[in-house]
Amino acid sequence: MFDDLSARTSFGLDDDALRTRPTVFRTDLFEGQTVLVTGAGTGIGKAIAVLFARLGAAVMICGRRPEPLEETLALLRELGADADAMPMTIRDPEQVQALIVHTWERFGRLDTLINNAGGQFAQPALDMSPRGWNAVIDTNLNGTWYVTQAAARAWREQGHAGNVVSIVLDNFRGMPSIAHSSASRAAVMNLARTLAVEWAPHRIRVNCVAPGAIESSGFAQYPRERLNQFYNSNPMRMLGDVHDVAEACAYLASPAAKFVTGETLVVDGGGRYWGETWLSQRPEHFDPY
Repeated sequence: MFDDLSARTSFGLDDDALRTRPTVFRTDLFEGQTVLVTGAGTGIGKAIAVLFARLGAAVMICGRRPEPLEETLALLRELGADADAMPMTIRDPEQVQALIVHTWERFGRLDTLINNAGGQFAQPALDMSPRGWNAVIDTNLNGTWYVTQAAARAWREQGHAGNVVSIVLDNFRGMPSIAHSSASRAAVMNLARTLAVEWAPHRIRVNCVAPGAIESSGFAQYPRERLNQFYNSNPMRMLGDVHDVAEACAYLASPAAKFVTGETLVVDGGGRYWGETWLSQRPEHFDPY
């Protein structure tokens, strides 16, 4: 029987689980490398940062809110990682440039960029205001582009190979209720396919990870009465967790994926072939009864 998500007081894996969750990767896989994770204060971004720290990487994290960022930084250092944090917004190109400069000055290198920062809110498309639309597009698409381009320019200047992994959405059949986010994430996937070719001469790989129904702290922003439908969004009739996404990122950043670029790795339990999810009220038109 499914856990009743609507009755939950918290979502996602706690710090103890992030510290100890088994991984298929060896603990020194990224030793001597630096990874930058955007939006790493909570949820999927935090899990990604923790896994890379456990695998030996130096970790730079950023996010808009200082408090959760500091909590994640403390956890990374507790795990023995050389880590640093910068409160900032990826929507400001000048702040993005300062982030990249600080990363190189602080660690002397950058090997992998994980574009995790982003967000959305559930609302019928007909009700979206220009301000609401632009806020999501500016973060998910423009912000992702600013960080990606700034990182790539530094790699080119340093003559250093690079690797970009962007977190997108399982939006292959559209995503009713979050049209703004679906559109922006689709653009990021196409951007990855374009940059994979254009930046190959610079030894820069560009890929995406598309999570499906992943239980994370982000669940808290959706209507409680809509949460249990996530169990029916995939044929496995279950939820993934943030560690599943982190492991996918580690694979794409690892030598095992050295010949993989321009791809989107889907982590959704088969959801793109199966279910539907309405984060706002499902219209009566779609009621089979």
